[in-house]
Amino acid sequence: MIVYLNGQFVPEAEAKVSVFDRSFLYGDGVFETVRIYAGRPFLWLQHLARLREGAKFLGIRIPISDAGFTDAAMSLIGCNAMPGSLLRITLSRGVGRRGYSPTGADDPVLVMTAHPATDNDPAAPVCWTLATSSFRVPAGDRLATFKTANKLAQVLARAEAEERGADEALLLNTDGRFAEAASSNLFWIEHGVVCTPPLAEGLLAGVTRAFVVQLARGLRLPTSERSCGPGQLQEAEGVFLTTSSLEIVPATRLDGEPLRSSPITKQLHEAYRKAVVDLADGA
Repeated sequence: MIVYLNGQFVPEAEAKVSVFDRSFLYGDGVFETVRIYAGRPFLWLQHLARLREGAKFLGIRIPISDAGFTDAAMSLIGCNAMPGSLLRITLSRGVGRRGYSPTGADDPVLVMTAHPATDNDPAAPVCWTLATSSFRVPAGDRLATFKTANKLAQVLARAEAEERGADEALLLNTDGRFAEAASSNLFWIEHGVVCTPPLAEGLLAGVTRAFVVQLARGLRLPTSERSCGPGQLQEAEGVFLTTSSLEIVPATRLDGEPLRSSPITKQLHEAYRKAVVDLADGA
């Protein structure tokens, strides 16, 4: 694999980051995962915008323009021969003096890597079973909106879910309401309305989440940001997750109990795939 590291394309074995890098030491950075279809990044500008917003919030300088980002990403995809892949972007504050203070960490580290991806066909979609995690996220957390490099709660929640035989974990916030899943955003169908928790519950502002809300409105489906507590999802007409890597993933069980399936989930996924085809065709 060829890796992009601070303006250079180098073999994976030569892609080195300091052991004193603050992203390694403290999770002091942001990242993005972008789906590549037919050699083109999907929702690219939205991902770049979120990366820049997160970097601004953390006070990390981005050492490249949007045009430079695009050129580097396309070159990386090409030299790895991965027209259908996942592009991972990691921005670290870099090396600074010892301790939490960011003073002196003035040389950010920018890394991009490409990884194989799996297509998700709406006719035979990937489906997940879910488990409610014992780990909680803070309600109203300002950091949660951005994709920071510190995801310990999500890591532990996913590990806990896998130990229970589930595919994905759902995290409640400190007020006892569902915020998000470990690696995805939560949606459910309630009386024909496409629902998702509001950002104030302490969840990531998912790029795919926003796009699915846009798709629903384009299909004239009502949408709503609503709070959701334990027990409500079992009563929903359908539950699904959104993630850049797998698009829309229906949920079939939660904590061992079956969840209902809604045709709206498939309708949204078909609209999503149409947008992917339009990108590949240059529409």
